[in-house]
Amino acid sequence: MNDSNPGAPMMRDDSQETVIPSGAAAQGASSNQAPGPQAVEGPLVGLARLGLVALLVVALYRAGGWGVVIFVVMLLVVIFLHELGHFLTARSAGMKVTEFFIGFGPKLWSCRRGETEYGFKALPLGAYVRIIGMNNLDEVDPADEPRAYRQKPYWRRLSVAVAGSTMHFLLALLLSFAVYVGFGVASDDESRWTVGALTSPSPAATAGVQPGDRIIEVDGRSFAQYEDFRSYLQSRPGRQVAIEIERGGRRQVLKTVLAKTNPSGRPVGFLGVGPDFDMVKSGVVDGAREAVTLTGKTMWLSVKGLGDFFSPSGLSGYLDTLSGKDGNKSPAVDSPGSGGGSAPDAVGGDNRVTSIVGIVQIGGHAASSGVANLLYFLFFINVFIGVFNLVPLLPFDGGHVVIATYERLRSRKGRHYQADVRKLLPLTYAVVTVLALVFVSSAFLDITKPLGNPFE
Repeated sequence: MNDSNPGAPMMRDDSQETVIPSGAAAQGASSNQAPGPQAVEGPLVGLARLGLVALLVVALYRAGGWGVVIFVVMLLVVIFLHELGHFLTARSAGMKVTEFFIGFGPKLWSCRRGETEYGFKALPLGAYVRIIGMNNLDEVDPADEPRAYRQKPYWRRLSVAVAGSTMHFLLALLLSFAVYVGFGVASDDESRWTVGALTSPSPAATAGVQPGDRIIEVDGRSFAQYEDFRSYLQSRPGRQVAIEIERGGRRQVLKTVLAKTNPSGRPVGFLGVGPDFDMVKSGVVDGAREAVTLTGKTMWLSVKGLGDFFSPSGLSGYLDTLSGKDGNKSPAVDSPGSGGGSAPDAVGGDNRVTSIVGIVQIGGHAASSGVANLLYFLFFINVFIGVFNLVPLLPFDGGHVVIATYERLRSRKGRHYQADVRKLLPLTYAVVTVLALVFVSSAFLDITKPLGNPFE
C-alpha cells in the first residue's frame, strides 16, 4: 500500500500508494500476467551490488561511527514493520499484493514467492508494499478486480489503511515498556543528579569537572532542579562562574568562563555537562500503565506539534529559523535520565524542524550513548511516524482513511460509491510540494548547522 520514507518534518514516513494517473503505480500493481523474460545477471553485477552496500555502510560509519550504522539499521526495521502491517492486513483481507520492497532505486536482490515479489533496493530511504486497485485510477486485470483494494468492504480497507500507524503505536508501547521495566527512568527528585557526561572541549572539561561529580552550588546559588541550574547558566554567556562540586565526599570550588554559544549556535551560556539522574525501575504492571500513559501523552503532543508547525505563526517562525533570525533553535530531545526535561544545551526551541539527516545524527548519538537512550528515541520516532501518517490528506495513510469513510457514507444498499481520486490530485500535488520544500530546507539546516548531541 505504501511508499514509506522517513523524511520531514521531524520524521516523515510518506506511506502511500502512488496515485499518479500516468501509470507508474498502476502498471506495477495491475496484472496477473507472468513476468517477462529477464536477462541473466553475471557475477560482476552481484559484486557491484554488494560493493554499493559496503560503500553505504562505510559512508554511514564515517558520518557518525557505528552509532549511526546501528540506528539506520533499526530505522529500517521500523519501516519494515510499518509495511508488514499493511502487508499482513491486506493479505488477510484477500487483496492481491504484488511487491514488498525495502528501499528505493535499483534492485539489489529480489525473489518471487507466489504472487508477490520481495526484495531490497539500493537506497535505504524507505519501503513500500504494492496493493492492486488502491483507487479508481489504477488499472487492474478484470480477473483480479475482486481482489482489488477498492472492491473490499469498508472495514477491510480501513484496517489496511491504519495498519502501518497501528504497528508504530504498538512498537512505541513495547519500547516504552522496555525502558520503564528494563532500564528505569529518572527519579521524580530532580535535585538528586550528578554529572553524567561532558562535552569535550568545553568550559566544564577545562575547569576539571568529571563524570560522577555532584554540583552543589554555582556562584553561591543552589538549585532545586536541573532545569533551574541550566537556565541560570544559559543566562550568563561569556561570564565567569564558580562551581562548587562534591567528589568522593569532599567539596571543592572550580572556576571557569562559560562559552557564549552552545554547540547548535544559540547565543546562550554553555558549560558542557549533562545530567545523570537516579534511575527508578518499574514493575511489570506499573510499567505497562506508564507506557500507555506516556504513549498517549506523546501522541497528543505530536498532533499539537504538527498543528502548531503548519499554523501561520508556526510557518512564519520556521521561515525565521531558515533565515537565522531566531538563532536557529532546534527541537528538544528527552532521554530516560533527563527527568523529562530537554537534553542539556544540545537542542532547544520550537521552530526548527528536524529532517531525516538530523534524525540520523541524533539517532547515532542515542545509539552511542546506550541502549536505553536508543530505545527511548525510537519510541518518540514511532509515535511521530504513526501520527504523521494519519494526517487526513493524500498521500498519507490518513488520506485513504478519509476516502474510504467518504465512500462508505455515499454508498447505498447494493450500490458501492467510488470516489474519483483524479479530483484530489491538485491537492495531493500541493501537499507533496510543501513536504518536499520542508524536507529540503530542514535537511539544509541539519547539514549546514548540525544539531548538538542531546545525550551529553
